Amino acid sequence: MKKRVMTCSPGQTESLGRKLALRLRPGQVLTLQGDLGAGKTTFVRGLAGGLGLRRGATVSSPTFVIIHEYPTRVKLYHIDAYRLDPPGDQDLDLIGDCLRPDSIAVIEWPERIADLVPAEALRVRIRHLGGDRRAVEWEEPVSPGPKRSGR
Repeated sequence: MKKRVMTCSPGQTESLGRKLALRLRPGQVLTLQGDLGAGKTTFVRGLAGGLGLRRGATVSSPTFVIIHEYPTRVKLYHIDAYRLDPPGDQDLDLIGDCLRPDSIAVIEWPERIADLVPAEALRVRIRHLGGDRRAVEWEEPVSPGPKRSGR
């Protein structure tokens, strides 16, 4: 089921990230799409806060360093593939090392490293609507439902 939330300020975008973080589990990958300046880093700041990053800790775009690691309850990797066009083997190895069962990875510009993105990734798109307004959309994963016995 597709979800869409409108935010009207950076604080609301961050708060939405914080709420979505409560649904994330170790081993999950979240892709984050949106134009430059759409609010992706603001959203990740909320995710990191929702995962327990201490207040006042800096969350910044990893555009020039490719990956930031945040010390949250479950290690959070914030990956920005924007400058990886095309990615080199070392880049792919480094990013692959972040897709671990004991951590959560957020990937900006996932289309640049599509082969590494698991099919079951939670895909979030942020659209800038002008001023501080954003549309944040994501697809809720379909639950397989309760297991049935073979009897």
